[in-house]
Amino acid sequence: MNSTFPRGGNSSVVVEMKFGVTDYVIFVLLLVLSAGIGLFYALSGGKQRTVQEFLLANRSMTFLPVAFSLLATFQSAVAILGVPAEIYRFGTEYWFLGCSYFLGLLIPAHVFIPIFYRLRLTSAYEYLELRFNKVVRVCGTVTFIFQMVIYMGVVLYAPALALNAVTHFDLWVGVLTVGFVCILYTTLGGLKAVIWTDVFQTFVMFAGQVAVIVVGTIKVGGMGRVWQVAADHGKVSGIDLNPDPYERHTFWSLAFGGVFMMLSLFGVNQAQVQRYLSSRTERQAVLSCYVVFPCQQIVLCLGCLTGLVMFAYYQEHPLAEEQKKASSDQMVLYFVMDVLNGMPGLPGLFVACLFSGSLSTISSAFSSLAAVTMEDLIRPYVANIPERRATLYSKLLALGYGLICLGMAYVSSMMGSVLQAAFSIFGMVGGPLLGVFCLGMFFPCANSVGAVTGLVAGLAMAFWVGIGSFLTNVQAPPPLPNGSSIPSLNGNFTTAVMTTLLTSATTPERRTGLKKFYNLSYMWYSAHNSTTVIVVGLLVSLLTGPMHGDAVNPRTIFPVLPRLFCCLPPKYRDKLRFGVRDVAEDGSGSDPASLAMEKTSNGLPNGLPEGLPPGSDMDEVEAGEGFAWADGAHTYCLRETAL
Repeated sequence: MNSTFPRGGNSSVVVEMKFGVTDYVIFVLLLVLSAGIGLFYALSGGKQRTVQEFLLANRSMTFLPVAFSLLATFQSAVAILGVPAEIYRFGTEYWFLGCSYFLGLLIPAHVFIPIFYRLRLTSAYEYLELRFNKVVRVCGTVTFIFQMVIYMGVVLYAPALALNAVTHFDLWVGVLTVGFVCILYTTLGGLKAVIWTDVFQTFVMFAGQVAVIVVGTIKVGGMGRVWQVAADHGKVSGIDLNPDPYERHTFWSLAFGGVFMMLSLFGVNQAQVQRYLSSRTERQAVLSCYVVFPCQQIVLCLGCLTGLVMFAYYQEHPLAEEQKKASSDQMVLYFVMDVLNGMPGLPGLFVACLFSGSLSTISSAFSSLAAVTMEDLIRPYVANIPERRATLYSKLLALGYGLICLGMAYVSSMMGSVLQAAFSIFGMVGGPLLGVFCLGMFFPCANSVGAVTGLVAGLAMAFWVGIGSFLTNVQAPPPLPNGSSIPSLNGNFTTAVMTTLLTSATTPERRTGLKKFYNLSYMWYSAHNSTTVIVVGLLVSLLTGPMHGDAVNPRTIFPVLPRLFCCLPPKYRDKLRFGVRDVAEDGSGSDPASLAMEKTSNGLPNGLPEGLPPGSDMDEVEAGEGFAWADGAHTYCLRETAL
């Protein structure tokens, strides 16, 4: 593969970019090793013969591979391209997003994981039936499937398109190769293969980004020089404490609005919840969240440093005319090809880094979609499916969603400017789904009518604001930022997505009335939409008859107020539970009757939890992991925790 383009401000100088044999070998090696991991787990261990092994890795994973898998799922190819472009254009303010990671991972570790893990779920949306009813569960599942199907094709097509535009790497060869390899190891090796390929791909992503930063820094003259150039041009941002929610990026929107984005990704998204549930014990699942925190900070630093090095480099090597016309994601690839030109293997390493991001994200989508479809839409309505047949169905579902992904990639190729809309649909759906889970966990009075109405209201609000913002900015494109010659991606319609940070690239002009409302910072989208679900859900629940505490399964509730006011006398803290029993005092709470016959395959029916030795009396599991009660359907592990 050869590519030629003018370099560094002198349009008469043309540099030939060669993607050599070494580069191809590295890229092919990535694909071969990824496929090989899938084949290994298809032919070893239990050989993916049970639903639990295929969808939950037999609940046998330790915290380190789960943590790296969580990280890889979050770090998509679009993030690898998008974060440096954001820093290049707008400076280091985006770096403050790292402040949101603390609460964004601490809350899932101590609120969502304990509830999901102790209920021994396979699909996160099973929780919605345990807490509300089947209608809420199906609504949540269908919303998630819509979200992921729209997103899958775009996340596969977008990096291949950017790479093709810069290097002339054949577009559909890239799309089909990555797509089929991903389908192969996900379908054959199940979640265990997905997790271990994510671990491998995480190190490839790290290596590719570090190579670009190191070589670029050397060519600029050192990291001190990089920082000095950025500071001289106003790219090193201070703390902006402006509370205006219509400002695109401020400390508040990044550090606190970002918390809701993180919760929608790491708290309730099936792709991440499925990894928690694959952990050997609850403690391992919680530890995976703690390990992800420093890793996320490193990933954010790598992306931001790449952007700073790119900015400093192009101050001393001015952009060529062709590069000035490039979109921001293509700019990162131009930079990579500029600084790594003439270094065999390093361009291939970055391409492998880029497509590792796609592989990890897409494989997670296949696995999570197969899980929710099987557990939420097939098992509850098809009685007595034999385990072998259920496993086959799960594999066929993963295969089917893989083929749908390729189809969506083709559709994406004809969408043009609607690509950004597809990314935004993913982000807009995340907030309402977070809201319905929070409504169930934190508000015992919420009923099923309120949950469905709140979810619909949240989705309506999300699409109203998102589509309004998109149309407003299309009709009146805002000016480019000062000093920028790169075409803009209109509007703040782009939102943060699971595993992806595709940032908006414009600063909206000042507007009033409804148009101003449409310019709500995309970092507040998740907070705004989830709050809409909670407020509407509570109002409707109160109007239609709130649930009584004794009718609520206590294992589906996280008692926020008793935890916040832990210094009050016990009798007052009991009143703050609103009649919901304390699970520490209630070992007999049973599932709703509607679930009693349907959940016989989730976890271990009437059997021992994973890792409990034969002959145990089911009274106690591993020290520190809580107590287990068998209630006819399956085993629950329960333990009180506090933030």
